[in-house]
Order: sequence, then C-alpha cells, then structure tokens
Amino acid sequence: MLELLVFLLCGGILVSGLLAVRLESVLAAVVSAGLASLFASVCYLLLGAPDVAMTEASIGSGLSILIFLYAIRRTRDGKDND
Repeated sequence: MLELLVFLLCGGILVSGLLAVRLESVLAAVVSAGLASLFASVCYLLLGAPDVAMTEASIGSGLSILIFLYAIRRTRDGKDND
C-alpha cells in the first residue's frame, strides 16, 4: 500500500513539473512548481526521512515560492505581458 502511494506521489510530481513547464501563466507555473515540491516532501515523509521532508516543505514549497511570487509582483505586477 505504501509503495502505491509513493508511486502516485511520484506521478503527481511529474505531472505538476510538466505543468510548470507548459503553462502560459507565470503565476500558475510557480504554483505548479510549488505543488511538485509539496508532493516531494510528502514522498520523503512516507519513505522515512522526516528531516528531509520538513526541509523540503519549508524551503522548497514555502520560501522559494514566496520569493518567486514577490519577484513576479515587483517586476510585472503579477500580469502576463503578451
């Protein structure tokens, strides 16, 4: 059962990573990349590495997404200039 859940999470990582690359909106791509990082942190937790999971969740899903969102807001006011 644990292996199936880990495989599903890995599939979620792949799908959200592909979405982050393919999406037109920069904001949606950043959120999708954060979702991939969140899936990775849950996967680390299930595999028995809680310290790595906490670091991934706080840095990967939390801090880096906030920095990206702040940079998007400061440079383009969060709008796509097509």
